[in-house]
Amino acid sequence: RRAIEAKRRLPSTAVDEGEAFIACLLAKNTTILLKTLGLGLLCCIYVATLHENDLWFSNIKEVQREISFRTECGLYYSYYKQMLQAPSIQQGLSDLINDNLTESRRTINLLQRMNIYQEVFLSLFYRLLPIQTYLEPIYFYIYTVFSLQAVYVIALYLTAWLLSGSWLAGALAGVWYILNRIDTTRVEFTISLRENWSLPFLALQVAAITCYLRPQLSILQQVMVWLMYVTTFCFSLTWQFNQFILLIQALIIYTLDCLDFITTTQVTTLYLIQVSSLLSVWLLQFCNSMILGSLVLSFIVAVLFIRHCQTGLKTGNLLTRLIKLLLHSIMVLLLTFTINYLTKKALRLQSDEHIFKFIWSKFGLGPTRDFDASLYLCEEAFGLLPLDTLERLAASFLLYPYILTFCHVLCIIVIFVISLLRLFLSRRSSGSAEEKNEVVELGEHSVLTVVRPDVAYNMMHTLFFGLVAFSTMRMKYIWTGHMCAVAAYGLCGTEVWTLILTVLRCNSKTLIRLLRYSVPLVLMACLYYKFWPKLKEELSELREFYDPDTVELMTWISSKTPQHAVFAGSMQLLAGIKLCTGRVLTNHPHYEDKELRDRTKQVYQVYAHRSPQDIHEILLSLGADYLVLENSICYERRHRRGCRLRDLLDLDNGHIMDGPGDNDPDLVAASHPRFCEAIKMDLAEYISLFTRTFENKTFHVYRVKKKHENNLMLRIFRNKMFFF
Repeated sequence: RRAIEAKRRLPSTAVDEGEAFIACLLAKNTTILLKTLGLGLLCCIYVATLHENDLWFSNIKEVQREISFRTECGLYYSYYKQMLQAPSIQQGLSDLINDNLTESRRTINLLQRMNIYQEVFLSLFYRLLPIQTYLEPIYFYIYTVFSLQAVYVIALYLTAWLLSGSWLAGALAGVWYILNRIDTTRVEFTISLRENWSLPFLALQVAAITCYLRPQLSILQQVMVWLMYVTTFCFSLTWQFNQFILLIQALIIYTLDCLDFITTTQVTTLYLIQVSSLLSVWLLQFCNSMILGSLVLSFIVAVLFIRHCQTGLKTGNLLTRLIKLLLHSIMVLLLTFTINYLTKKALRLQSDEHIFKFIWSKFGLGPTRDFDASLYLCEEAFGLLPLDTLERLAASFLLYPYILTFCHVLCIIVIFVISLLRLFLSRRSSGSAEEKNEVVELGEHSVLTVVRPDVAYNMMHTLFFGLVAFSTMRMKYIWTGHMCAVAAYGLCGTEVWTLILTVLRCNSKTLIRLLRYSVPLVLMACLYYKFWPKLKEELSELREFYDPDTVELMTWISSKTPQHAVFAGSMQLLAGIKLCTGRVLTNHPHYEDKELRDRTKQVYQVYAHRSPQDIHEILLSLGADYLVLENSICYERRHRRGCRLRDLLDLDNGHIMDGPGDNDPDLVAASHPRFCEAIKMDLAEYISLFTRTFENKTFHVYRVKKKHENNLMLRIFRNKMFFF
């Protein structure tokens, strides 16, 4: 009532101007929102069309659709299928919590071990929503993942818009993301991968942090805090590698804090959001010890503890502050590793040790013969970023404005630091009162005076994740998407154009305004002229799913083997067997468990030089009823010598590798032939332990004979000999 009375007392002109301002603001934001949604929807339709055209998904059989979920994608989708086939929601959840089908002779809690809450929620939505009559479960699943790509584009649009203040920046970021699809996403052929679920939430979190760090933020501050928590929580819940991404983000926050880009309150808030999100996921995952033993939690605890104990960190002259900062960083690192070591010892945590082995081996800091580390190192996705990636990014005109923007901000920071050092040195040499006052005045200001906090965060984000992408190609998808927002900010913002025009001595607000709007429009016109014919050709190219050998194998397993038969084989194939047939597995691709990694190495001995008795004992110990051998692994040629699976097994067993080439002097010749080759010769010692039950050009399936069968055969043989 008071507001209404005050409004009545205002002059009519003031009321009209206020209403006009509010109406203009709402209209502007509504227009931007519609543009954002339109661009996101365009990306969603684009990837969905590519997926349909590549597989002819709407016309193939259900078993073919399920086979298209390759490797670990099939494993994750199988739990969505399992929840839908359960007689009730309660029974489905109980089966996931007490699962004995994923790993033979083990009962595991899938909600604790794996990040599959998205499959659980999606199955609940499908069961509760009235959509079963006109939308198949598999389409509901893939359309949801494709819709998250729209969320990704919307997040990039908002980040670029917040940084630059121009809607053109958001549109340009979205267009770049779509045109560079090969390097920004692989969702159309790896739908169920955890990164396709989580990276859109990470992009939303970056947009929320960008808004939170804006200097003009006032009313939206509390809203942004909650939005950052929700997006961080969703990101952490949907990807098992969340702790490593959040660790890099925590290092970014620490760097910004040391350089005075953000305030103490903002630093503490961002750290607490990370901690609360991880602990929330820890509770939902039934107290998963891998989260408590993560480096990011140890790092944040160490930073907050030492900051509380070490007061006056940012006081004194430049040299004093640098010395304090160096000591502070050393103490933080020492305390971080101490806390992490003690936590892992107390929890007996070994789940993520293979990741650290991979890192040590990748940078030449650890053993190179370790089987788990070599399994990662030999995959192209975990190698260095290929240079042709930069060539593709340059062809879409993305790389050049990105480098220009990054170098611009970096130069500003370097110039500021050099100025500070020059004044500090001149103060020590001359000691005049005027220069002392100048140093004090400059020292009281930080880089905040020349670089905005939100810009600084995004620059650090692209720097840190760029380094990760160059070291590990699979991580490029975190970097390339953010590249689009940074490059769009550089072209559509005022900072870069101001610097260029100042150097050219023709700086004016009118010219800056003209350039920041005209150049992006001209660039988008060039992108349309260059890429539209290619896009039309790509969208018109029709293919069809073709994998008859795998279809034949899955059909045979479903019809000719018992429902609870246990299968042993490669991780990738067994994930498909779990999805298509529902049979029990000995091992699977979700590698974040020490015992599972040991199981996998044991099963893979079928591709090594081992005796049939050894293999038979291994398979019986795991409860395997059938063994599936793949010619593509036994006679592998995809990898170079030393990286083939059989080579990794030979090195781990101390055997000389096959084929021409050098071998380490400590390796010895194997005393047994390679099992996957010798078993096909139908020798007596193999036939007595294994029976061939299925074969085609790609797969060979053998039934593992149990001990009582061997004893029965032995008794029959002895009786015949006695009768003779």
